[in-house]
Amino acid sequence: MTEGRLQGVAVRGIRACVPKSGRTLAEEGLIPDEAERERLIKSIGVRSRRIAPEGVMTSDLCQRAAEGLLDQLGWARDSIDVLIFVTQSADYVAPATACALQHRLGLGSCLAFDVNLGCSGYTYGLWMVASLLKTLSIGGRPARGLLLAGDVSTSRLLKDDRATVPLFGDAGTATALEVDASAPEMTGVFGTDGAGAPHIMVEAGGIKLPLLPQDGPQDEETQARLYRASRLYLNGPEVFTFTLKNVPSLVSQILAAAGSTVEDIEHVVFHQANVFMLEHLRKKAGLPAEKVPIAMETYGNTSSASIPLTIADRLSDTFATPTPVLLVGFGIGWSWAALKLHLGPMPQCVVDDYD
Repeated sequence: MTEGRLQGVAVRGIRACVPKSGRTLAEEGLIPDEAERERLIKSIGVRSRRIAPEGVMTSDLCQRAAEGLLDQLGWARDSIDVLIFVTQSADYVAPATACALQHRLGLGSCLAFDVNLGCSGYTYGLWMVASLLKTLSIGGRPARGLLLAGDVSTSRLLKDDRATVPLFGDAGTATALEVDASAPEMTGVFGTDGAGAPHIMVEAGGIKLPLLPQDGPQDEETQARLYRASRLYLNGPEVFTFTLKNVPSLVSQILAAAGSTVEDIEHVVFHQANVFMLEHLRKKAGLPAEKVPIAMETYGNTSSASIPLTIADRLSDTFATPTPVLLVGFGIGWSWAALKLHLGPMPQCVVDDYD
């Protein structure tokens, strides 16, 4: 476990964007039996998901969220000094999508790069943006940063996979941060156990298992194998075991590191893995239900976007004054990160539809 403390950076706003079109589990046709379908919905907590139409990328959703947030805050486009794009569904293998987004958003020259993280990506990303802002020398104004986080996970699902299709949805988010000497301290706890890497994986498509042939045409059997290996694999039982073993102690660790108790915290926002898992986590960590918002029923698991999307959907107008919160990301990798920080004052959080 790695701990850190950071002083003097404030979150100024959060905005999310989701595809306008959605699809219910009944419409998927994957589980024809209604009783079986309802049991699954009750377990995972997802009745419908927002699905990005063909040609709509994570970058499009994040761009829309960022444009709305910059307008909402009244920030000049050339006042952004750091742009980090957290995703596992980037536009390109190369170059970094953050570079394209810098241009598409009309930002001035700034520090910009991609981070390949999923479930823990938002909490890692917040820490990275805040840390970088503290190191910059900007004359005449406070340093400012944008964290863009999201995924179009549905583009990598096998249509007949009951482990993934009912669960995952698409979303993009934008979070604005700014150097402020009066901002309360941010505390972080971080960890990784790469032994869990095979349990949530898109195996094919990188250098190790390329989709393109090296020396000549591939036979049909190889093509079929690579196609399936290029889709998201999820080992549900292993994910559940990892989560219940590690995440309740992560909550205890971040509270101890921050010198806080559950009573000191207004909201605990978990990565939205599935409702059954979140309820187990909440009870095992000793958290009251009213402090743990859940926003999965009409969005699904949206990977790195799930924490800010939950804030925008469930806690949109609760940050008129500085409010102590815990943000807890965990999953693919295995990777985990928890932050204790204050959100607010900041304007109302918004969820935009992308059409």
